[in-house]
Amino acid sequence: MPGSKKALTYKRVLLKLSGEALLGEKAFGIDRDFADYLANEIRGVHNLGLEIGIVVGGGNIFRGVSDNAAGMDRVSADHMGMLATVINALALQDALERAEVFTRVLSAIEMREVAEPFIRRRAIRHMEKGRVAIFAAGTGNPYFSTDTAAALRAMEVKAEIILKATKVDGIYDDDPARNPKARKITSITYLEVLQQGLKVMDSTAISLCMDNHLPIIVYDLKRKGNLRRIVQGEKIGTLVKE
Repeated sequence: MPGSKKALTYKRVLLKLSGEALLGEKAFGIDRDFADYLANEIRGVHNLGLEIGIVVGGGNIFRGVSDNAAGMDRVSADHMGMLATVINALALQDALERAEVFTRVLSAIEMREVAEPFIRRRAIRHMEKGRVAIFAAGTGNPYFSTDTAAALRAMEVKAEIILKATKVDGIYDDDPARNPKARKITSITYLEVLQQGLKVMDSTAISLCMDNHLPIIVYDLKRKGNLRRIVQGEKIGTLVKE
């Protein structure tokens, strides 16, 4: 609807999903029902005319810095983690296409049979054409997290903001699961995040966002409609900015 499109606060966003987001209620792997829920949430904002890029993690399958990788060569472990993100990207693509949203997977590691190679101009063109672009395989380099990949891809495709989808409704001064008196922070600077060691994104990603003036909103992905509320300007979650 034309009226709904005018209500959008952002034109192009980068959505960062952790691999754990695809776990849903499972202990390992991909919860298809939750993938469908995510696809419907994304479809809701896509139908408003929002241009969307997505970076997905791989922690539900394998993480290069996890206990499972203990004793492994870090480069090999990170490469395995990158491949896990490709599996998640394909699962999310399938869910989105079943929800009738045209989607392209672009991988930082070339694998022509399953995904397009990441080419910046091609990625931007997909988004301009109304397709959701899923960026897989992180940055394609070991030692860099998918948080850093999200910051990098957001800047490359000129996204206006990173939306970091988590299991909690923002950033707290302590773990709300362990401390019921933990206080929610509605707005915070990049430097405060770094100085206080808050686990929003890793320090490389935060520094990259800070240097390039890219804001981040941390929000609860499990609350239905949150994504739509954010892109229409409601103050949801925690805003990280200068």
